[in-house]
Amino acid sequence: MSKRRRSRTVVAPDGFVVINSDSSQIEARVLAWLAGQEDLVKAFAEKQDVYSLFASEVYGKKVTKENPVERFVGKTCILGLGYGTGASKLQHTLKTTPPGVELDEDECKRIVDLYRQTNDGIVGLWRESEDALESIFAGVKKPYHLGQHRCLTVDSEGILLPSGCYIRYPNLTVEIQNNKPQYSYKSRRGEITLWGGAVVENVVQALARCIVGEQMLKIQERYSVVLTVHDAAVCVVPEDELEQAVSYVTECMSAAPSWATGLPIACETKVARSYGEC
Repeated sequence: MSKRRRSRTVVAPDGFVVINSDSSQIEARVLAWLAGQEDLVKAFAEKQDVYSLFASEVYGKKVTKENPVERFVGKTCILGLGYGTGASKLQHTLKTTPPGVELDEDECKRIVDLYRQTNDGIVGLWRESEDALESIFAGVKKPYHLGQHRCLTVDSEGILLPSGCYIRYPNLTVEIQNNKPQYSYKSRRGEITLWGGAVVENVVQALARCIVGEQMLKIQERYSVVLTVHDAAVCVVPEDELEQAVSYVTECMSAAPSWATGLPIACETKVARSYGEC
């Protein structure tokens, strides 16, 4: 959606303002927490710039926000490599996403290997999720938890979320390719191929949605949520309550649910006359 079109979606009436509160790096945070990647969880909790930290590893020198191109590489890796992205896709993403960085495939492979070596907990979660696919295909005899916390349950129906909803893979099938199982399932879009990293992406995005959903219900106790976009909640509040409203919405959007103890959550809150200006 263009900024011009966004500016017309939610416009506050006289005496009111729009609050847009956007979760910060929620998928990367949930992934690190679920995988038990404690060094990354600690960095998020301490409000460190995790993009710059990984970029510093990539370039072998200190990278900060004053190095936007190098930091962009770190950001792309933190947000993308956690789901098993390979060198070719990383190369394409870096090249085609502004500001755009061209790296050869060997360098991208080195970066992918570096990420996997320094994030063994996340790599372990990929393997655990691959095992979950095997269990679902075979028919789970005894439900068990996926990840380092007890928020996901694998059973014969699929993967049970804290909300009570399921991630299901209907008509799950498996073929052996290059001595490795290759899973797929039927969806409305056709046949979807699955692997450990894809399952991790599914569960992380689902958990992120559960978190934002609970946060919005808490906000709704005082202020109406008029729009949600990705991991953001948009409210229209009385102008004379702005300070209290910003404080309350930020508090709600910075709180982890009861089932996610130890998950560091943060948000960025903006105020304007319209959603497009936030």
